[in-house]
Parts: sequence; structure tokens; C-alpha cells
Amino acid sequence: MRIGVVTFPGSNCDADARHAAAVSGNESVQLWHKDATLAPDLDVIILPGGFSYGDYLRTGAIARFSPIMKEVIRFANEGGMVIGICNGFQILCEAGLLPGALIRNANQQFVCRDVYLKVENNTTAFTHATTVGSILRIPIAHGDGRYVASEETLNELESNKRVLYRYVDPTGKRTPSANPNGSTNDVAGIINAHGNVMGMMPHPERAMEKALGSADGATVFESLAMHAHRVAEGIA
Repeated sequence: MRIGVVTFPGSNCDADARHAAAVSGNESVQLWHKDATLAPDLDVIILPGGFSYGDYLRTGAIARFSPIMKEVIRFANEGGMVIGICNGFQILCEAGLLPGALIRNANQQFVCRDVYLKVENNTTAFTHATTVGSILRIPIAHGDGRYVASEETLNELESNKRVLYRYVDPTGKRTPSANPNGSTNDVAGIINAHGNVMGMMPHPERAMEKALGSADGATVFESLAMHAHRVAEGIA
């Protein structure tokens, strides 16, 4: 696959995302926030973690108006695969590509540690390589990761299996202590209605190799490769 990774002023995980692409056997292309066009033949776009534009005004609020975002939105609306990780998730919500918002952690503190995620839906392009109920160990690093949405939106996400990952303890149980930010319904990652845009607060690109503590993040890239194969075979 050919993966485009956007760099905003303040991005600090763009190199990690490009490394993850390489580790998973894919080609990566750097996309600059001021670009008015995308690189050709992209299969996936990643909006990486960091502090775009210093997180001034509101996390992701300024990045949403970067020139590149007009093309990212067009790419997504035309069915292109888009992943927003941490700050990228915040940007996707600000851009209207995903519902809800990410606000200050419930404990009002920046949290950086490994968490456990339970896979809730493995029928998507981002989760094909997993099984429902499997537990992934993925790191987080955020101060504004508390997912909130209206009751109507939450009901829609739940009823249509659009919550892909939830925070759990190592045994798979949902407990207050397992939720690092107070996210509603323990939401750690969601998908859009068309199934081609995913946002997640944990960092899969930082869990690509066992030498780093976990290779569970590789399942995202393996899933996308499986999806690309299915598309090529006309069975997706």
C-alpha cells in the first residue's frame, strides 16, 4: 500500500507513522499541511498524533483549516481510507469526518502509559486481522482524550457497531481504572458510517515491534492490507 502521512506544525508522531508503514511492508509519503494537492495513488492517509498548531484554541481546531485538509476530506468522501491517531482523531472530529469530540481528560492530567483495548468489531477494513473480544496492548499519550458525544450519537455508534475499540483491563473487563481519560462508554476508537474513516486515541504506530513492548498495533496495518487484497479480488 501507499500511505500518505500528514505533517502539521506540532506533529510529533509523523515519523513514527512512516516507520510503521515501512515495518509493515508499505510505502509512505510525507504530506505537508500547506499542500493543496495529495500525492498520487494513495491508498491510505494518516493524520498523526502530536500537538498541531500548539493545540491553541482547541485541539485539532486550527489544523482542520489547513490547506491539506480540504483534500483529505475530499479523499475520504470519495471512499479513501483515513486514520486519525490521537491528535489526528481530534482533527477528524473537528473536520466533521467523525462525530463527537475529544475533551480534557477527566483527571485533568496528561496520561502516558500502555493501555488495553478490546476489539468490538472485526468486520471493518481496520480490524479484519483481529477477532472480536481480543485484547490489544497499545500505548497512549494525551491530555485531551476523553471522547464525548450526544446521547443520540452514542446510541447510533453503539447500535451500528461503530465503536471499534474500548478501554479494558488486561482480562477484558471494563472498569473505571482501565479507562485512562474518562471517555464515555470507554470508547477508544470509532469508525464513520461508510467504514473508511477511523479515529483512535491510542498509538498503534508505537506498537509495531515486540522489542518496543508490543506488536499489537500492527493489526491495523495488517487489516488494511487484507482489505486492499479483498478490494483487488472484488470481494470487499
